[in-house]
Amino acid sequence: MTNKIKTVEEYFLQFDGDVRQKLITIRACILSVDPSLEEKMSWNMPTYFKKVNIIHFSANKNHIGIYPAARAIEKFKNKLKEYKTSKGAIQIPYDKPIPSELIKDLVRYNLKIFVQNLKK
Repeated sequence: MTNKIKTVEEYFLQFDGDVRQKLITIRACILSVDPSLEEKMSWNMPTYFKKVNIIHFSANKNHIGIYPAARAIEKFKNKLKEYKTSKGAIQIPYDKPIPSELIKDLVRYNLKIFVQNLKK
């Protein structure tokens, strides 16, 4: 039986060097948009929450997966052309830089859409 990872810091410690640094960079991008986002582990990956899940990310074999939800991927599809995407995921290959401004845009959009919808 494996130990369940409880914190984002524990999650980062699983990875070495460049991968860990890329994960830390993504975290910094997300929190720079809204430092009050709750940080938690959900579905075994770092998750940022404000009444609802705003964005998740995870390290995979050949890429970092960013999971901003389908609506955000559709909204930013023109900026995502160089990445492999699916309905709810974006793959950032390890050999590419982290698209910091794009990640910030995804977070801003989700905050606007998801949190605004909760107020209705």
